[in-house]
Amino acid sequence: MYSALKNSFAVVLLGFLSACSSSENRLPIMGERDVITKEVDGKTVTDTAYYQIPPFQFVNQDSLPVSDKTFDGKIYVSDFFFISCPTICPKMKTQMKRVYDKFKGNPDVMILSYTIDPVHDTPPVLKEFATNLGVTGNQWQFATGKKEDIFKTGKSYMVVAQEDAGAPGGLLHSGHFVLVDKEKHVRGMYDGTTEEGADKLMGDIDRLLAEYKKQ
Repeated sequence: MYSALKNSFAVVLLGFLSACSSSENRLPIMGERDVITKEVDGKTVTDTAYYQIPPFQFVNQDSLPVSDKTFDGKIYVSDFFFISCPTICPKMKTQMKRVYDKFKGNPDVMILSYTIDPVHDTPPVLKEFATNLGVTGNQWQFATGKKEDIFKTGKSYMVVAQEDAGAPGGLLHSGHFVLVDKEKHVRGMYDGTTEEGADKLMGDIDRLLAEYKKQ
């Protein structure tokens, strides 16, 4: 099931990818884009509007609001999981913990994990889970809320998050980590079940940090 999900996702991903100039060594900006035409000083000017993660509002492991505003001015990594997941989630959290440990204390980097099982994964349950992982402070946010809202948000990150009676645990989600920049643009997607995927993600976070430092 996961292998098929990865293969189908890769095909869709190719259709969404829009790379920046390779000479600039910049990470691509992913997602649909629109060409905007406007008048500036009597001249017609065209510009490109890149896809951005839309606004969202949930509750975190401390029963406090967590929204898109929480990540204003931050680079962040997002994923979808559920605590009772019997398949890929333990691998994903092992790899995300490596990301957390590397960037712990960096004020420009955050992590956002959405549970797709909000009935079970209440804020106290998420808090215990985070504590057992060794997560402290608010750099790594665990979000819960209405199931339909979480599934809709999954689509906004271009990943799968849904109910599936045929999947282990009755829920299906992507194993990808999604890298989002300070402007809410998606800048990369990585296999969160492997060391190689997490290593590539961490390298690209460093690249993105360097990109902002040059600005």
